[in-house]
Amino acid sequence: VFYRGLVSTLFMGWFAYPRGIGLKPRFLGMHIWRSIVGVISLGTWFYARGRLPLATAMTLNYMSSVWVAAFVVGSAMLRPPTGPNADPAEHWQRQLPLMVTVLTGFMGVIMVLRPTFEAHQAFAGLIGLMSGFVASFAYMQVMALARVGEPEERTVFWFSVGTTAVGVGLVAATGVSDWAGWHSLWLLPIGLFASLGQLCMTRAYSHGATLVVANLQYSGIIYAAMFGWLLFGEAIPLIGWAGIGLIIVSGIASSVIRKRMAVRPSPT
Repeated sequence: VFYRGLVSTLFMGWFAYPRGIGLKPRFLGMHIWRSIVGVISLGTWFYARGRLPLATAMTLNYMSSVWVAAFVVGSAMLRPPTGPNADPAEHWQRQLPLMVTVLTGFMGVIMVLRPTFEAHQAFAGLIGLMSGFVASFAYMQVMALARVGEPEERTVFWFSVGTTAVGVGLVAATGVSDWAGWHSLWLLPIGLFASLGQLCMTRAYSHGATLVVANLQYSGIIYAAMFGWLLFGEAIPLIGWAGIGLIIVSGIASSVIRKRMAVRPSPT
């Protein structure tokens, strides 16, 4: 957690400076909350990955998209639009097809990863489930920061600062790990690619349709499966290929549905 945050902080500071993006936050409280939920999600995910089969930990973390979809549809039901031409039933029903695509994509994730679970892993499974649940709050907070005009670079920078600060506390409590020689250099690309991934995710949730972005996040599973197949010779069984196809179809469907919704806008 510490090194991932440290590398990301340095990279985002370097990345934002030539673009003239100031790093001083205009809404410090919102950044603090985004860092809190983001670091909790990150830390619990690392914990789950260390104590669960990788496929199981990944599946539980990817449930964040399902939680986001549930929050969006639930919000539409609990806070229906008002006005003379408003139709509350139509308002939330318009979100329902997108939620179906998110659930369909998640089924594809399960087919690709085929998670396993043992009784003695119940606590770690709960922690993994928590990582996905809390991550959904982080994504919602990213959207809130975008609405008040905070640039993506600043949002990612302060999340990285929060990650580094918590990492320092964890290192102080547990001690510094032994460096494994040249293998320690893998910390650099881990931090770098994590920063770029966070930046892309933040920009997507800031400017894109929420449920479409939540669905397209599943594409990470496809990339991982393809890298494993092409670079490491990992076999993908028939059910895995079917899951990849399901993820692709659900992503296309969510994009098409969203485009049609934009043509016929909601009463709100």
